[in-house]
Amino acid sequence: MRILGLTGSIGMGKSVAANTFRRLGIPVHDADAAVHRLTAPNGRAIPAIARLFPETVTKGVLDRKKLGARVFADKAELRKLEKILHPMVRALQKQFIGANRRKRIVVLDIPLLFEGRNERRCHAVMVVSTSRIIQRQRVMRRSGMTEEKLANILKNQMPDWEKRKRADFVVPTGIGFRSTLRLVRRIAKHLRHGRWPRGRHARNRARHGNHGA
Repeated sequence: MRILGLTGSIGMGKSVAANTFRRLGIPVHDADAAVHRLTAPNGRAIPAIARLFPETVTKGVLDRKKLGARVFADKAELRKLEKILHPMVRALQKQFIGANRRKRIVVLDIPLLFEGRNERRCHAVMVVSTSRIIQRQRVMRRSGMTEEKLANILKNQMPDWEKRKRADFVVPTGIGFRSTLRLVRRIAKHLRHGRWPRGRHARNRARHGNHGA
């Protein structure tokens, strides 16, 4: 089995790439979805969150807005939350990999892949990217999003240029939906044929869909 890490900053179009892999029959583990399950009413992470952030939990139900307001404005508080959630998410990822051990390829969809050094567990990394203008337009259409909230989220994420620099494959998502799909399918085809990057020296060769196709 080979593991492809999928990442990208908020609003970059990661869900499009993840859904394309699923349609191609490649299993995808969604770290964000795992966090939502862990923090659902009476979820596994709720007791620990209630101990550290008691004002955000009432009768086993997490107030996500209150928690977000507290942690995204304070890195120290965010790190405390990550110490609760990250080990639980990694355990779920391990279960996912075990359940799909007969598959040739699996995808770990992790928004903070580089920030958490999760790239060390992957055989290659794909980053989805677009311009700041398109990113902002996408994110600001989300319910409850504000300029301040977006600024706080971006402050806690690695810059897009740094993610692209570290990636094996970079997929631009601001070039049209169909073009993005074609690039993702092309990468999947290459990986299925065993054309995986040969270590970190290969990372600079694969930019904007240029992987020898």
